[in-house]
Amino acid sequence: MRIGIDLGGSKIEAVALDEAGRALARRRMPTPAGSYEGTLAAVRELVAGIEAELGRRGTVGIGIPGAISPATGLVKNANSTWLIGRPFERDLAGVLERPVRLANDANCFALSEAVDGAGRGSEVVFGVILGTGVGGGIVVRGRVLTGANAIAGEWGHNPLPEPREDERPGPPCYCGRRGCVETFLSGPGLSRDHARATGEALGPAEIAARALQGERAAAATLARYEERLARALGVVINILDPDVIVLGGGLSQIERLYAQVPRHWGTHIFSDRADTRLAPPLHGDASGVRGAAWLWPAEEAGG
Repeated sequence: MRIGIDLGGSKIEAVALDEAGRALARRRMPTPAGSYEGTLAAVRELVAGIEAELGRRGTVGIGIPGAISPATGLVKNANSTWLIGRPFERDLAGVLERPVRLANDANCFALSEAVDGAGRGSEVVFGVILGTGVGGGIVVRGRVLTGANAIAGEWGHNPLPEPREDERPGPPCYCGRRGCVETFLSGPGLSRDHARATGEALGPAEIAARALQGERAAAATLARYEERLARALGVVINILDPDVIVLGGGLSQIERLYAQVPRHWGTHIFSDRADTRLAPPLHGDASGVRGAAWLWPAEEAGG
């Protein structure tokens, strides 16, 4: 049995999967925001509750909104700032009395979709998060690619490729630079672009709905977004050449992206043809917690 934990900013979710990936039990609780000790206790409570319910002990994998620094073993780049600089992996292993596996939440999303989701059977899967921020994860032959600096897949903090004159120098990013992919392709980035063009403050879902109804200004905003997404993913394809790119996050629900973006990206890819698939997630919001469980492959989980 594999137990996956998705540590979010507002809630912590846990799931137990059997060897075939079927969910045996689910639990969730509010995240004790700001409390490191409270977070450790919450994870312990969730794991203990699932194991008591099922009468079995499982491996534990955890997806976090950050990464473990290979240099220090401490958490870095975490939106849940109370985790930063803490030996979270070591401390969790202590309170759970077993080894644990930790990974960035985008990596967990990619792993879930690679193992038994939209990328099942593919050698190389790139999982994309398009939400409040822009992140990504890489899975090769069923294993997460972490990288020497634990930042593999972090395409959102590269500059938007081939910027047009009206895209320079680009919006400021919280990372300290300007014109990052995230500033254009996140949900707030889409809303900001629409407001700049129309003076109207709308969320991504409303922009997509209006575009579907034929509103010209909303359709133009989405067309700009699609072309920018194609440019950014074209660079990813040139470097990684994945079999499939799976979109996650709130903007992945915009259906027209899956038809329109591949129509644009061919001119940005160094190939006579582009066979990479662009796909919606099979497991949706559950991909993160499922991917955390899959951090333990069968040969190490006893599956």
